[in-house]
Amino acid sequence: MSSAARLRRVCAAALATATVASVGGSIILSPNISSNDRGSGPVLEALRSKINDPYANVPSRAVQESALIGASQSNPLDILVVGGGATGCGVAFDAVTRGLRVGLVEREDFSSGTSSRSTKLIHGGVRYLEKAVFNLDYGQLKLVFHALEERKQVIENAPHLCHALPCMTPCFDWFEVVYFWAGLKMYDLVAGARLLHLSRYYSAKESIELFPTLAKKGNNRNLRGTVVYYDGQMNDSRLNVGLACSAALAGAAVLNHAEVISFLKDEATGRIIGAKIRDNFSGKVFETYAKVVVNAAGPFCDSVRKLADKEAPSMICPSSGVHIVLPDYYSPDGMGLIVPKTKDGRVVFMLPWLGRTIAGTTDSNTVITPLPEPHEDEIQFILDAISDYLSVKVRRTDVLSAWSGIRPLAVDPSAKSTENISRDHVVCEDYPGLVTITGGKWTTYRSMAEDAVDAAVKSGKLSPANGSVTHSLRLMGGDGWEPSYFTVIAQKYVRMKRSYGGEVVPAIMDTAASKHLSHAYGTLAERVAAIAQNEGLGKRLAHGYPIMEAEVAYCARNEYCESAVDFIARRSRLAFLDTDAAGRALPRIIEILAAEHSWDKSRKAQELQKAKEFLETFKSSKNAHFHDGKH
Repeated sequence: MSSAARLRRVCAAALATATVASVGGSIILSPNISSNDRGSGPVLEALRSKINDPYANVPSRAVQESALIGASQSNPLDILVVGGGATGCGVAFDAVTRGLRVGLVEREDFSSGTSSRSTKLIHGGVRYLEKAVFNLDYGQLKLVFHALEERKQVIENAPHLCHALPCMTPCFDWFEVVYFWAGLKMYDLVAGARLLHLSRYYSAKESIELFPTLAKKGNNRNLRGTVVYYDGQMNDSRLNVGLACSAALAGAAVLNHAEVISFLKDEATGRIIGAKIRDNFSGKVFETYAKVVVNAAGPFCDSVRKLADKEAPSMICPSSGVHIVLPDYYSPDGMGLIVPKTKDGRVVFMLPWLGRTIAGTTDSNTVITPLPEPHEDEIQFILDAISDYLSVKVRRTDVLSAWSGIRPLAVDPSAKSTENISRDHVVCEDYPGLVTITGGKWTTYRSMAEDAVDAAVKSGKLSPANGSVTHSLRLMGGDGWEPSYFTVIAQKYVRMKRSYGGEVVPAIMDTAASKHLSHAYGTLAERVAAIAQNEGLGKRLAHGYPIMEAEVAYCARNEYCESAVDFIARRSRLAFLDTDAAGRALPRIIEILAAEHSWDKSRKAQELQKAKEFLETFKSSKNAHFHDGKH
C-alpha cells in the first residue's frame, strides 16, 4: 500500500472512529453487569472504610489457613480461587466485595509469576487501534474502548502505585510524523473522557531537549521530530500484593505458598466441590470445600485443568517476554521512548521506572516453567534495537537486571478454530464446578475478574449481596493519597539506624526515602516510617536504593511476606532493579525476617540458598555496578 493510500485510510478511519465514539461509545462502555453500587452507596462506603482503615491489620497467615480448613462440605466457601496473580487476586477482591465467602490459594507468592514480570505499562491498546483501522475490525476497536476505560480505573484505584507516563515515538521522515500524529490523535479521540493527556508533536530540537540521549540520525535519516502520547505506568507486583491484602481486609481467606494437589469431586455428579491443598512451608495437607473453584493460574492454568480432567485440551499458547534494566542515564526521568516498528517489525521501548531504565521486549514462543530465564540472544536483541535510536553507546556491561515473563495467550477450548490466539481474555467452564479465566492483560485485570465472578455466580447458583463494586473501590493505601503526601513523611519522621558499632543514630527522612515510601505504601507509609523511627530499622538495605530495613519488618507483619525472595522480588523490586544489590542485601533481609518469623539457623541457610538460586535466573551483567548518588 502506498504512503498516500495509507494516509487516506487513516483519515477515513478517524472519521469512522469519531462516529463510533460519539454514537456508539456509550454502548461499548456500558457495564455488562447490573450493579446497584457502581459509584456510591452504603455497601461501597462500608467497604471503603474497612479497606482503608489506617489501623486495620490483615489476618495472619495461620488465621487464613484455619479459615480455609474450616470450609467444610456442609458449610463451603462460595468461591475458591486458584492462583494469586493479578487476575486471581482481582477475582478474590471482586467476589468478597460482593458479599461472597471467598478463599484464595497461591502455590508460590502473590504475583510470583507473570504479574511481576510485566512491561509495567497500563496501556489502552494503541496497537489494537492500528489493527482496527487497517483491518476495519470493529472487535479490535471495542478492545481499545474497553482497555482505555480500565486504564483509567486502575490508575484511579491505586494512585500511589500508578501514574501517567509520556511516551515518545521518534519520526525520521515527514510521512512518519503525519502518520503517527494522525493515529495518536485518533487514540485521543477514542479515549474521550478517559484521556490522560493530549498527544502532541515536538520538533527535532525540542525532542532532544526532552530526551537528551535520543539519536539525531537513524539509518542515515535525520530526525524530523517526535510524537508524544500518554499511557499509564505501575509498580506491578506491589499493585498485586495490594489487591491480595485488600481482599483479605474485606474478608477473603488468602494464602500464599499453598498448592492445590488435587480436586475434591461429588461422587454422585462428578462436580468439583473443593480441593486438597498442601502448605509448602509446613508440608501440612488439608481439604477445603467450595461451591465453585475459579482457576486463575495464568500460564499454569492448563496443569490445574488437567487435575480435573487428564484429557483436557490445552488452551495456553505461552509467549516469552524479556526485559532488561539499565542505569537511569539511558532515559530521562518522566519520558519513555517507544519504537513501534524496528528492523524486524517488533516493538521496543525504554521507560523510566523506579529510578532506572527498563527496556524491552521480546515476543517469542517458549515452554512453561516456574522460573523462566532470558536467553542471551534476547538480551542482545533489545540492546541492538535500542542502540539504533540512541546517541550513547549501549553496553552489555550496563545491564543491572534481566528477566523473562510468560504471557498466557489463550485459545478458547470450545472454539472450532485455534487460528486466532486471543490477546483478550477467555472465561470458560469446561469441567463442572471449575471456571477458568486466562489470557488478557494487566490493564484489564479488574473487568476480567468481574467476568470470572459473573461466571462463577452462574455456575454455583450463588447469591451475592450486591453487584460488582470494584470499579470505584480504591485499594489499601490509595484512599486519601495525594502526590504531595511524601512531605508528611519527610517532616514527621526520622530514620533511626544502627551504626557499625551497634549504636542507634538518627538520620533524616530524605526526599528519596519519603517519596519511595509514599509511592510504595500510599497512606500506610506512616506505619513503615514509624517502624524505621521507633525500632531502629531506618538503614537502607542497599547503597543507591531508598529501600529500608523497616520495610522488611512491615511486609512480614502486614503483607504476607514469608520468604527472602518474597521481599526482594515482590514487596520491594530490588531483584528486578539491580540483581547485584539484591544479593548484597540478602543477609540483612534474612536476619530481619528470621526475627519476625522465628526462623532457626537451618531455615536461614535455606532461605539464602533459595534466594541466590532465584537471582541466578536474572541475567544481569556480572560487572554491572551503578550508583547514581541520588539516594
